[in-house]
Amino acid sequence: MQFGICNEIFQGWKIDDTLAFAKETGYDAVEIAPFTLARWVTDIPAAERSRIREAARRIGVRVSGIHWVLAQTEGLHLTHPDPAVRGRTSAYFRELAQCCSDLGGQTIVVGSPKQRNVMDGVTYEQAFSWAGQVFQPALELAATLGVTICFEPLAPSETNFINTAAEAIRFVHQFKHPQFKIILDVKAMSSESKPIPQIIRESAPHFRYFHANDRNLKGPGFGDVDFVPIAAALRETGYDGVVSVEVFNFDEGPEVIARKSLEYLRASFRRH
Repeated sequence: MQFGICNEIFQGWKIDDTLAFAKETGYDAVEIAPFTLARWVTDIPAAERSRIREAARRIGVRVSGIHWVLAQTEGLHLTHPDPAVRGRTSAYFRELAQCCSDLGGQTIVVGSPKQRNVMDGVTYEQAFSWAGQVFQPALELAATLGVTICFEPLAPSETNFINTAAEAIRFVHQFKHPQFKIILDVKAMSSESKPIPQIIRESAPHFRYFHANDRNLKGPGFGDVDFVPIAAALRETGYDGVVSVEVFNFDEGPEVIARKSLEYLRASFRRH
């Protein structure tokens, strides 16, 4: 199992320092939120992308992918009734696929609850179809780059579009595309009625990435979610990708979050 950590935890840090600390702490990978580098990925020059990729290689930690991909953008929306808005969003996902590849990443995590909400006057099935059309051109590029787009089911408190792993699987399965999968997130799965280990088993082999956190918005081991059965379920499904620490409450500070989360994950996985 490979363990990763999201770079927005290290608020105000240079990306090189984050990569170095992650390596020093024992992580295998860093997941990058593009807004920590620039407001739009198109504002990250090719030379800077190459420099970050080379820095990660030199340090000995890899860039697993990107997430929070629509954060701080404006005028983009997956299910908007205006075709022009959806067209801009579709074009931007092609830019995201290219940026992810340029950074050395292989996974794009798509959460973006605000930019996918079904708006008044739009039916769920319309939104389902429109969102699929947004991704199709990006999937064609992703296939050539070796990048997988992973759609994230999120809690009803965050969005009204795709709240369960089963529904996310139905969404990505419409294309039967090897580069279109889902991501499972512990915080998000905590909102479902099913036990998390059951969701993991039922979602195989449709998930390609995994976020480790707690329902309290902190890191794994900082709340009451038991990761031992989660680790067991991941092993049973044969998952061998990245388990990436993503938190939303930074109270303990990046160093403590990073170290204690990794210690807890390693201990949980050692028991299986």
